[in-house]
Amino acid sequence: MPGSVRRTLPGMTISTRTFRVVELDPADPAALDASYAIRSAARAHDVPDFPPPCRHAHDVVFRVPWPHEVMAAWLVHDGDRPVGVADVRLPQRDNFDNAWCDLNVHPDHRRRGAGWALYEHVAEYVRAAGRARLMGDAVEALPDGADLPGSAGGFARAVGARDALREVRRRLDLSSVDAERYDRLLADAWRRADGYSLVRWRERTPEEYLADVAYLGSRLMADAPMGDLEWEPENIDAELQRAMDETRVGHGTRCYNAGVRHDATGRIVARTELVMEHSARDHAWQKITLVDPAHRGHRLGTIVKAVNLRYALAHEPALRFVDTWNAAVNDHMISINEALGFRPVDVWVNWQREVGRG
Repeated sequence: MPGSVRRTLPGMTISTRTFRVVELDPADPAALDASYAIRSAARAHDVPDFPPPCRHAHDVVFRVPWPHEVMAAWLVHDGDRPVGVADVRLPQRDNFDNAWCDLNVHPDHRRRGAGWALYEHVAEYVRAAGRARLMGDAVEALPDGADLPGSAGGFARAVGARDALREVRRRLDLSSVDAERYDRLLADAWRRADGYSLVRWRERTPEEYLADVAYLGSRLMADAPMGDLEWEPENIDAELQRAMDETRVGHGTRCYNAGVRHDATGRIVARTELVMEHSARDHAWQKITLVDPAHRGHRLGTIVKAVNLRYALAHEPALRFVDTWNAAVNDHMISINEALGFRPVDVWVNWQREVGRG
């Protein structure tokens, strides 16, 4: 979809270029190469402490899509050269008003209009799909931190998005962990957790725990602070949980899970998950950690997180860094993470833009 650039951001070069937006064909190796190169360059510039994107996962997501969403992606060309890429994900079981977008422009080609061309195409697609709301995130510096050269907050504001939720990324350097301190944390937590026992598993959730794990996953958006982000609790059942597990396996992701079972009922009432991408050796992402409200106050969150870190390390001896996100107001989970050694790195702003419906 070609279009002349007319809008500008402060400091952006005024351009009369015509950009060409083309749907990404996952069967075209050159298109995949371009998409990966742009995303890699953007990540290295904007979040230099992140590992490079996993090439295997980047390519395979088109062949093994997530079971609860539809995904589309586009490249924006300046002349014959791809300079930006965006993908949009449309939830299919809930959040039918929403669409999530990840938009990247190569650092060498920013502030020339390519981002506008992509955004306008994405907004049109989202409206035509019957969605009213477009969401995405962007990294910013901590309030007392050094400026980040790649911050996309100015672009988000310029397109009319509003700051809906702020999350702080914290990183754990496992080389600095005091093993004896973890022992003390766990011993103290277990003294408050009489009547509970530990379970662990890798990629696929054991069949007997699928319903409980799905229930906890459904609670995440209801229990976590969401600020002004208009995202509904997700509708996860055992069938979807099983399908998501299989999708992760298809993406080559290695997963480590720890849960706490309530002995009287046999139910899993707390769980956490670490994931490592196919190409990763020294880096993991901390995903969901949740305790059923009826079982809070027993230090179960501390137990599952500390145990799971050790579980992952036992299988991944090169693992060193773990990144996690918490809403800035989520004091309870922040206190657990900081007790485990996680330290603030930057702020991730969830942006939200009303786009209307087609």
